[in-house]
Amino acid sequence: MLLNKTVVRWFIVLLLSVGVFSANVVFAETETIPPASAQASDGSDRSQVLSTFIGKDRGALVDSFDERREQHKILFYMGVLLLISILATAGFGVSMAMLGKEVFVPHMIFAGITVFLSIAHAVVAVVWFFPF
Repeated sequence: MLLNKTVVRWFIVLLLSVGVFSANVVFAETETIPPASAQASDGSDRSQVLSTFIGKDRGALVDSFDERREQHKILFYMGVLLLISILATAGFGVSMAMLGKEVFVPHMIFAGITVFLSIAHAVVAVVWFFPF
């Protein structure tokens, strides 16, 4: 019984630390692009240089940067959920194998969630970020 409580406590600590880490990464201060009116148009701006090569104006570049940042956030959230479901599946598997618990159904549910999230994460990453 003592081993079971210890495993559960460590599992909860692990989940909370993953949650705190993901919140710190997501809400960390990031570099923002100031509006066009606040910048000097001396030709040294990174987005102006980039726009000459790809043929887009500055507003379209800012929109594409914001869209790309949102796509990265969505993939990050999917990855965090995938990691949590992998850890839960492993925890239930260890509980069944080492402790003799009857947790086969939750183990299989989390295994299904893990497989679904891994396939969805891979497909979304290829569709959004593979250079076509």
